[in-house]
Amino acid sequence: MKPAPFDHVRVTSVDHAIETLVAEDGDAKILAGGQSLVPLLAMRLAQPTRLVDLGGLRELDYIRDEGIHVEIGAMTRSRVVETSPVIAETLPLLPAALRYVGHVTIRNRGTLGGSVAHADPAAEAPSVLRALDAEIIATGPTGRRTIAAKDFFQGFLFSALEPEEVLTAIRIPKQPAGSVVAVEEFARRHGDFALVAVLGAARLDPSGRIADVRLSVAGAGPTPLRADAAEQILNGQVPRPDLVAEAATAVAEATNPGADIHAPAEYRRHLAKVLTRRCLERLLTHAERSAAA
Repeated sequence: MKPAPFDHVRVTSVDHAIETLVAEDGDAKILAGGQSLVPLLAMRLAQPTRLVDLGGLRELDYIRDEGIHVEIGAMTRSRVVETSPVIAETLPLLPAALRYVGHVTIRNRGTLGGSVAHADPAAEAPSVLRALDAEIIATGPTGRRTIAAKDFFQGFLFSALEPEEVLTAIRIPKQPAGSVVAVEEFARRHGDFALVAVLGAARLDPSGRIADVRLSVAGAGPTPLRADAAEQILNGQVPRPDLVAEAATAVAEATNPGADIHAPAEYRRHLAKVLTRRCLERLLTHAERSAAA
């Protein structure tokens, strides 16, 4: 299919983008990298009157170490984030997850902000933001506002962004020193969206107990899931196989997957349990090795 007719404007500033969105009164769509929007246009699942193209906004293309957190401009390409030494040192879960996003050619074009704004619950980036308690910065007619990741993702392809707002940056607290990360994902083919993915980070304290474990799940509900109950089971405990099994069961019970042509709900719930166990086994093995080094 071909897209429905639309106008296109390549904006010259964030203010210009906001003015254009206001003028279109909810009928415009923002074009960032286009890796999610263009297929929707082609299938006529999205039919905006105008595309607001952010491609020329170099002001939104940056990675900044700001002390206790790292701020990433919305137009920073996923591949740039994935290969950044700053991100590798301070937020290792993010590049570990981004390696599962499509193929390199897609990550070369797609932007981190675009993926987050799209709010696909099967995507990796939103789950990283949930796991790491990130904040999303949105700019609109009344100025900037900061939205916690737990409040930003509100449903399938639905976020807290207002129609006249632009997602301008993502702010992520740095992971503690000594953190190890793991990603377990099941997809039909390499590069496909995950049927389910489990992302984790953890470290051991000096006594050998689990500290600051983070777990999130993609593809198992209408929004990315933060596995709070599983984290509570693990934090402060000495690693044991029975704890891993208990946490994996807690994750499966917390999921709310839908059924579609790719997998029934019960299968996705089963995947969440299996992948959580695998993710935790990897995490705790790496953490023990790191502590012994």
